[in-house]
Amino acid sequence: MNIYETERLLDEYLLFHYGADHEVLPWTFGPKDALGFAQRSVNELLDPAIVPQQARALDLGCAVGRSGYELARHCPEVTSIDYSHAFIHAAETILRDGSFTYTRIDEAAETTRLVAVRPLISERASIRFEQGDAMNLRDDLSDYDVVHAANLLCRLSSPQRLLDRLLSLVKSGGQLLLTTPCTWLEEYTPPANWPGSSTFEWLQEKLGGHFSLVHCADLPFLIREHARKFQWSVAQGTRWIRRQA
Repeated sequence: MNIYETERLLDEYLLFHYGADHEVLPWTFGPKDALGFAQRSVNELLDPAIVPQQARALDLGCAVGRSGYELARHCPEVTSIDYSHAFIHAAETILRDGSFTYTRIDEAAETTRLVAVRPLISERASIRFEQGDAMNLRDDLSDYDVVHAANLLCRLSSPQRLLDRLLSLVKSGGQLLLTTPCTWLEEYTPPANWPGSSTFEWLQEKLGGHFSLVHCADLPFLIREHARKFQWSVAQGTRWIRRQA
């Protein structure tokens, strides 16, 4: 079974995306700058000054959807896609009903019930969630002003297929926002499809012909497994501008 269809991963990602800081990290110490990654992956990479008034955004690998609401603050139309049916069901429920109840593991069999609450967005904003494969996207997806893909590349069996598609997904002058922790694992990506150099150098090689790299940032993030165990990682964040055709 796909791990991203399990209830445990769904609960972890709902907490990761929607949990309040104190719900994720119950200590007065710890990596607080790693909280709120789903918002920061947009806000620390996007340049709002060059987003058109009627912009369209595409969020690939959206998980349970929190980044889509940040994109909607700048883009009236947002399409969010993830491969996991469970993640998209939760994201659609939050959008439709305003909330989704989930379980946080505290220790052993001890748990806490929490509620993911839909963030406020402008009445003019439209968000749509759908299940889909980032390596095999439908043909009518094209010409977005902003494309956001957070921590997706190193979870694809063939990341090159997505990179090849980006040329049609991002319109001329549009922004491509990528983050990756560069965690290449055989269980997700065959070694033959790993970068032959560093991930950063690989992206420069693959995207440099049509995109200009304009911003880099190190974005820490924190995923809680239980009250005393966390995954702390640092994603490599980049903003690219699609050069005029």
